[in-house]
Amino acid sequence: MTQRVYLVILLLCLRLMYPLVTGIFMDKLASKKLCADDDCVYTISLVRAEEDYNAPDCRFINIKKGQLIYVYSKLVKEKESGEFWAGSVYGEEYEDHMGTVGYFPSSLVSEQHVYQEANKTVPTTDIDFFCE
Repeated sequence: MTQRVYLVILLLCLRLMYPLVTGIFMDKLASKKLCADDDCVYTISLVRAEEDYNAPDCRFINIKKGQLIYVYSKLVKEKESGEFWAGSVYGEEYEDHMGTVGYFPSSLVSEQHVYQEANKTVPTTDIDFFCE
């Protein structure tokens, strides 16, 4: 009985020292992406949503018609996959969602302003498709 108590206390201490990461790695949508820089942190363009889009899972973001979105990378289309871009919504009315980066179909947006060309091909990683 005493060993069990010590084991429980040890596990609780470890849990406090090393909190578990909650999340899941989802299937990759592509193996490569186009970016403006090697780390994909610079904004490529600003786009406007032409239609509403409801995200099918946590890799994607919901967008509303007329909403502005900053684009950070463009997935390189593979075989049967759609063409998706990664970005975050912009605007005071979307304050709760600003900074959340996710994918959306490129066919549903129109580019309003190009900041930099997406001329760097970068391999995608598992973290690109991680969901919290």
